[in-house]
Amino acid sequence: MSHAVETHALGRNFGPRAALSGVTLSVGDGEMFGLLGPNGSGKTTLFRILSTLLAPTSGLARIGGYDVTHEAVRVREHLGVVFQSPALDPQLTVAENLRCAGNLYGLRGADLEDRLRASAEALDVANRLGDRVQTLSGGLQRRVEIAKSLLPRPRVLLLDEPSTGLDPAAREGLRAALEKLRRDAGVTVVMTTHLLDEAEQCDRVAVLYEGRLVACETPPALRA
Repeated sequence: MSHAVETHALGRNFGPRAALSGVTLSVGDGEMFGLLGPNGSGKTTLFRILSTLLAPTSGLARIGGYDVTHEAVRVREHLGVVFQSPALDPQLTVAENLRCAGNLYGLRGADLEDRLRASAEALDVANRLGDRVQTLSGGLQRRVEIAKSLLPRPRVLLLDEPSTGLDPAAREGLRAALEKLRRDAGVTVVMTTHLLDEAEQCDRVAVLYEGRLVACETPPALRA
């Protein structure tokens, strides 16, 4: 199996405190991979390193074979990122939000419109393109966030606690949309979570505790 994401002895210090310590893991192409752990376990630090927002103190991380520190521009060409905090303008329509994001990616004209439509269809929000974001439910807004991240046609999708604040029905709808995206487009999904039922849907789960990787297995193996 080829690796979409790799880390080797990855570490990150904030002064005397080690937020990550010697984390080594790999994520295969097309895998749905979970990062599970309590607050302060290092999930967000690892997420920020993988999304090229934070440089590691030691070790290395690669996305699609490119080093996140020294080849950050190439890494970003392969990434779609959805942060925990909302990043949509509630006063704009779904289509307007997607167009603004596409322009930031350097997309224009017919290519942007084709990608906009494809991303919206992939997340089942194509029928809401003309609706203002503020009128959408939390689950639909989360889908629009993910549709926005798909505009550059990423190889790897990073999701930071995607189900936070969603009710059970919205969480199930989001899970189904992610599974469809992985199946139809071959996108690798890496998500941070502290929800056991969300981690249960992943192919494998890495458990972090106090900055260290304490387990990395399939959900059935972890239960056993």
